[in-house]
Amino acid sequence: MKKIEHIGIAVKNLDASNTLYKKLLGVSHYKIEDVTTEGVKTSFFKVGESKIELLQATNPNSPIAKFIAKRGEGVHHLAFAVEDIETEIERLKSEGFELIDDIPKQGADHKKIAFLYPKSSGGVLIELCQDIGNKA
Repeated sequence: MKKIEHIGIAVKNLDASNTLYKKLLGVSHYKIEDVTTEGVKTSFFKVGESKIELLQATNPNSPIAKFIAKRGEGVHHLAFAVEDIETEIERLKSEGFELIDDIPKQGADHKKIAFLYPKSSGGVLIELCQDIGNKA
């Protein structure tokens, strides 16, 4: 793994949260994106070399809607940048981690993504992110 790519934060209201994080971080979000396959609308803030991703559910059955209903707003996942997501998936599986996504899927911010089950990673939802076209 190369670095922390972003921290995902589940929010109820993206507009209100964008205002809050703009005040907190002193910068505006640089992108808003719908990820229909995940049922979310995202907003990204650049913080040094990492990012904060705000996630608002766009349908009541999305993972973010379920997360907020169960736990409320807050940190949802920790994402790590990887060079080759398929190789990293196989490495993690060989180390005994359970993956939600055995096959990477399209995510926000021009990334291929895959998630690990929190029960196999110390209670933290982990996302792997690879820049599309950046397979070294």
